[in-house]
Amino acid sequence: MPLRLAILNGPNLNLLGVREPDIYGTTTLAAIEASCREYAPILDAELQFRQTNHEGILVDWIQEARDTANAIIINPAGYSFHSVPVLDALRLFDGPIVELHISNIHARDAAHRHSILSAAATAVICGVGAYGYIVALQAAARLLGTLPSELPEPIAAGPS
Repeated sequence: MPLRLAILNGPNLNLLGVREPDIYGTTTLAAIEASCREYAPILDAELQFRQTNHEGILVDWIQEARDTANAIIINPAGYSFHSVPVLDALRLFDGPIVELHISNIHARDAAHRHSILSAAATAVICGVGAYGYIVALQAAARLLGTLPSELPEPIAAGPS
């Protein structure tokens, strides 16, 4: 059974590459998507990769993922800090949820330090930059027990 991942991106991430490059870097969301799509076949994964600036659409996509994905990778962006509707939708998802942030939110200003969505997440990745998406793909596969056996042992098994 192939790994089916919904990679969901919240507001303003469409402006990656030009938006606050000192915090988020210069990599565009299109480049991140291309990298994820290049890595997906290694994990035998099918990807939905989406971005919206609208909270209700993000909620709809999370609800849809209940029928179309084994795991969710979500960069909720600004919704991390206040969106109860997104939190409620995530709590209805049965599979692993990997919350992803490009910056280290714990080292940010007070308004960007505490994600309420982490309460629904299986794992949280932050501060790795755009590479965090690749880490999140691998984490989702690991959480579902679907890492390919042909990966090198340190990647497939990790510390034991």
